[in-house]
Amino acid sequence: MLRLTRRLLALALFAAAFTSITPAHVAVAQAMTAKAPAVADANLIDINTATPDQLKALKGVGDAYAKRIIAGRPYTAKNQLTTRGIVPPATYNGIKDQIIARAPKK
Repeated sequence: MLRLTRRLLALALFAAAFTSITPAHVAVAQAMTAKAPAVADANLIDINTATPDQLKALKGVGDAYAKRIIAGRPYTAKNQLTTRGIVPPATYNGIKDQIIARAPKK
């Protein structure tokens, strides 16, 4: 009986330790996740509003592709640059981490 009591007590302490630590870790993880997209989005070029010069600053995008990107607006997703045939897949793969397609303001 004493052995069972000790095991139950140990199990209860073990469970209590995890429940008191876990919410703090979850809160920190949620805070970090919530802030990450806002910071990352600030550095991205919006293909719906970018100027020709901003687009030409992207690797592989020159005058011709910049004009085609602007003429194809608006975009609902950045991958539409390839699905619509605006830029070739190789160019898109080089710039996809630097661009975003935000919804146009009404």
